[in-house]
Amino acid sequence: MQKYLFVLMFFVSLGLAAQNKTRDLSRSNKAVNAGARNGLSTANSNSANPNAIDTKGNDANTTNGTASTKSGGVAQDSVAPVADYKIISLRNDTIAVDTALSLKKYYAMNYLRKDEFGLLPFANEGQTYNVLNYGAQKNTVLPSMGFNAKHSNYLEIEDIHYYTAPTPYTDLYYRSVMKQGQTLDAFVTVNTSKNLNFFVGYKGMRSLGKYINQLGSTGNFKIGSSYISNNKRYSLRTHITAQDILNQENGGITDLTNFESSEAPFDKRDQLNVYFRDVETLLKGKRLYVNHQYQLNSSFKNGILLTHELTYEDKFFNYYQSNALAGGVAGEPLRFGNFFQSEINNTTKYYQFNNKLGAAYQSDLLGRFEFFTEFLKYDYRYNSLAIINNELVPDHIQKNITMLGGKYTYHKNRWKGTLLVANSLGNDDTSNIEADLRYHWNDRVQMDFGFQQLNKTPDLNYQLFQSDYVNYNWCNQFNNEKITQFTASATTPWLNISAKYEVINDKIYFTNTAKALNEEGMPVQLLVKPTQYDGTINYLSIQANKDLRVGKWGLDNTVLYQHVDQSASVLNVPEVVLRSTLYYTDAFFDQALKFQTGVTLNYFSSYYGNDYNPLIGDFYVQDQRKMGDYPVLDFFINLKVRTARIYLKAEHFNSSMTGYNFYSAPNYPYRDFIIRFGLVWNFFT
Repeated sequence: MQKYLFVLMFFVSLGLAAQNKTRDLSRSNKAVNAGARNGLSTANSNSANPNAIDTKGNDANTTNGTASTKSGGVAQDSVAPVADYKIISLRNDTIAVDTALSLKKYYAMNYLRKDEFGLLPFANEGQTYNVLNYGAQKNTVLPSMGFNAKHSNYLEIEDIHYYTAPTPYTDLYYRSVMKQGQTLDAFVTVNTSKNLNFFVGYKGMRSLGKYINQLGSTGNFKIGSSYISNNKRYSLRTHITAQDILNQENGGITDLTNFESSEAPFDKRDQLNVYFRDVETLLKGKRLYVNHQYQLNSSFKNGILLTHELTYEDKFFNYYQSNALAGGVAGEPLRFGNFFQSEINNTTKYYQFNNKLGAAYQSDLLGRFEFFTEFLKYDYRYNSLAIINNELVPDHIQKNITMLGGKYTYHKNRWKGTLLVANSLGNDDTSNIEADLRYHWNDRVQMDFGFQQLNKTPDLNYQLFQSDYVNYNWCNQFNNEKITQFTASATTPWLNISAKYEVINDKIYFTNTAKALNEEGMPVQLLVKPTQYDGTINYLSIQANKDLRVGKWGLDNTVLYQHVDQSASVLNVPEVVLRSTLYYTDAFFDQALKFQTGVTLNYFSSYYGNDYNPLIGDFYVQDQRKMGDYPVLDFFINLKVRTARIYLKAEHFNSSMTGYNFYSAPNYPYRDFIIRFGLVWNFFT
């Protein structure tokens, strides 16, 4: 990662130099500089929808509805109007940079830098998350590599945003971790002209953790650009990522009684015995993404375009254990069963090349019609063939998939809708139908409706897996998973509500085939294999959010209800997930210091939570031990001075008061009480 850090520092220095130049120009000729800013504002206003609203229903031309401005409309926090600093998603949803001190920013002050509602973090920073809100997961059309638990911090294509910035914009993030380390995230974006933008960022994290063999160390590097020609006929978005996610894996604690009593010496978490002291997993990948289009004619009312989207990505997952005989519990069989060699070194390699070509016709009156052909080639591979119990386990899956499809988009006045239909050629029967409709009643009220019918090939680690452990070798031919879902949501000043109904057939999941349990009701061994459920699963979720404010006090409530109808315990979720924040907001020193403090309650009802298996880098379904039904209380103080936001948080301060029965997975304890400090600092000049 040293070369990426060098590139990052180069761009940061470039941005700071440009910022100093802007500051000097501002001092020497304020009137000229103001005129230039107005020109930039006019030019950039055409690049995105000025009426776009964010997920909280706030207008994109404000910062969470609370942006302060000087006379003339210039925000105090930036050189140019805040509305000119735009963040644009892959789907062209656009919001302005937000420097407000708000609960929305407080909820995103974490390792993922997004709202973690519906996700349950493990004890150490950089570890995986258990999923409480099943409905928040996105369905992928084409098969992925798998190892999904390792991808919680992996930046996918849709996680990369693009920008327009009238002056260089920098975002710096720092947060303390559990023990011996920190999280740092540095990002800068520069418009070298009104049409050309560059951005570069790096997030690094290291945390030793409080339990034995729990180190987490991650790095996420991204660099990219966006461009639109002067005549608006050619546009380009591209990025490169390089990421590595390293974790020491301890397999969870072996004695739950010692943890739940937490009597000395077990109140010191490094005194609790764990299953593994020498296991390490690594997910590493790099990606190149290019998305561009060219309009053949000059009429924007009736345009004919050629489109091209290209993705190249390769990554690998490695599980290393120096001695399979070490660790575990005396008198019990080996945790993962028998092995071929005591030094376990499993490496799964994955490569994909995706090439999508299309032609489109767009009309101001009729909308946009696009037809495309998508070519996907992937290679999922191990080092050699294997013969297990006289059965051949191949060393790779290599396939070419060709998809034909069309997409219709209509966006006029208050309406925006899309319809996508795609189907594969050949015998893999991959197909996808998606429809979305959005209606803006006004700037504060929005309604969304969605539908998807998906027939997809299983993820590749379900189909093929090799390991030095005997029981972790398989080659399967599963049916395609079939998913039909309906979604609806409404964003209003009175209530934000969303609902999802999903019908799943032929769901594939991991399960433990070893049935022996210890005295605490936990499995003695983990002999996990994929299996396919031949029934139908009906999933329903309803989520509501309301922020009640009286004077300087506020009460923000989010509640999620989930119900699953199935004949076997395949999809297990908590029935209720709740987050409630009571907070107080004020300002001091002539509004120079913004202040916010409060208490947050997180809760989810008891259920059979999925357990984590580091060997496969994924979760498996279990029905031996329930978890949940415990409150987590956090106390916070948030401050803002100019563009710097400071966060002080006492996490789970009730941990010693309400009993040590809190878990992220059946034998992985949740976090103890800890005080953490964080800082986000934005620079515009």
